[in-house]
Amino acid sequence: MGQFLSTVAPVLLALLTGAAVFFVWIASRKRIAAETVGRARQDAARILGDAQRDAEAQQKERVLAAKEEAHRLLRDAEQQARKREDEVANLENTVAGQTRALADRTAEVDRREHELGAREETIRQQEQEVAAQVERCDQLAADHQRELQRVSGMTADEAKDVLIRQIESDARRDAANLVKRLEHEARENAEKKAKHIITQAIQRSAAEQTIETTVSVVDLPSDDLKGRIIGREGRNIRALETATGVELIVDDTPGAIILSSFDSYRRAIAKQAIEQLVADGRIHPARIEEVVGKVKAEVDEATLKEGEAAGFELGLHDMHSEIYRMMGRLKYRTSYGQNMLAHSKEVAYLAGVMAREVGLDAHVSIRAAFLHDIGKAMDREIEGTHLQIGIEFLRQHGESDAVVDAMAAHHMDIDWPSLEAMIVQAADAISAARPGARRDILESYIKRLEQLEGIADSFKGVSKAFALQAGREIRIMVESEEISDEEAVWLSKDIAKRVENELEYPGQIKVTVIRETRAIDYAR
Repeated sequence: MGQFLSTVAPVLLALLTGAAVFFVWIASRKRIAAETVGRARQDAARILGDAQRDAEAQQKERVLAAKEEAHRLLRDAEQQARKREDEVANLENTVAGQTRALADRTAEVDRREHELGAREETIRQQEQEVAAQVERCDQLAADHQRELQRVSGMTADEAKDVLIRQIESDARRDAANLVKRLEHEARENAEKKAKHIITQAIQRSAAEQTIETTVSVVDLPSDDLKGRIIGREGRNIRALETATGVELIVDDTPGAIILSSFDSYRRAIAKQAIEQLVADGRIHPARIEEVVGKVKAEVDEATLKEGEAAGFELGLHDMHSEIYRMMGRLKYRTSYGQNMLAHSKEVAYLAGVMAREVGLDAHVSIRAAFLHDIGKAMDREIEGTHLQIGIEFLRQHGESDAVVDAMAAHHMDIDWPSLEAMIVQAADAISAARPGARRDILESYIKRLEQLEGIADSFKGVSKAFALQAGREIRIMVESEEISDEEAVWLSKDIAKRVENELEYPGQIKVTVIRETRAIDYAR
């Protein structure tokens, strides 16, 4: 028993100790839970109080905002009410004014109705009097007619026929005399009027007359540059003449060289190219070809601007760009020494003045007159007369039939399609006939050189042909792939033979055929 107690006592002690610890832990947890609940309740009470205070503050703010909004709405309503009251007052005033005006108009209508009634009564009385007078006149006329028939022994119809035949005879005679007199006066007046209009048109145009020459002068900063332009063994001057088709005359004239060619377009390119080469300082065959190609592109672009400027000067703003370009090329074309662009502008001025004077369509007249020689800008490149080429070109680029027809008749090759066509022809004749405008010798010289180049260009394998030295030499560049050295010799003989057979010229003409082979590659 004692042993059992000694064994059980520690176990019981341990159990009691554990239970005591458990109860202490439970009490501690309850105390902590109670403290936590207390604190939570305090926090909840505090939060609830803060919420109530915030709700009261927000409620006060909302009430205040509602009062302010109500006050604003009341103020706006009062303003709108006042505004509507003002509008109603204005409408009442307007209605009152219109009512007064309507009353005045009604009174005026009543007064006029009264006056019209009085006038109608007066007119009825006058009509009755007129009817009585007409009846008396009819009676007197019948009495008079019976008396005339008794005295003349003719009835009224017979007398009427005699009177009508007499009046008809007199009228025919008077009409014939009047027509004869009017025709005579019309011829005299028409001649005087035409002279007056033409004289006035010439005076108002007042265009300066300049005669194109066949040479241009390039000024040089110093005579030392002449040697550089000529180059070693003349290679630079030969390259310039080959590239431009212009003869360079380097003589004793100080500070200048002369460019000779019948084609002013070539001279313009050559002059600008030489001026750029002189300014740049690098003068050798490769550089010459590069600059000449660049200048050709610049001159082509300048022709477009020249044509546009001429068209705008005449008030022609709606033409196709190719038409402006072709008109600009006429700056480098002459006819009997007369610059064709200046001639076209002058003809347009004259046609416009004359068309306005006689009451015709001035726009059609000016347009047709300005374009009448446009074919001359292309007749060296396209087969046919300048008139046929120009008509086809204008139709392709949208010109109206009225303009094309008026332009087509300026050489009187066709019947007059319109009065505007007659105006264009007259203006062209006036411009060409003005003193100093044209020179026949220069034109025949230019035609001979054109024929000379045309003969050379007609041969197969020819790339370019230039007439130089006033037509005493024809220089021909050929394609090296198509013409061999032996064929070049025979080509020069064939061209010379054909020139002898087809042209008339003084002295002799030197035919030079140039063939060269170029191999080009690029180092990359």
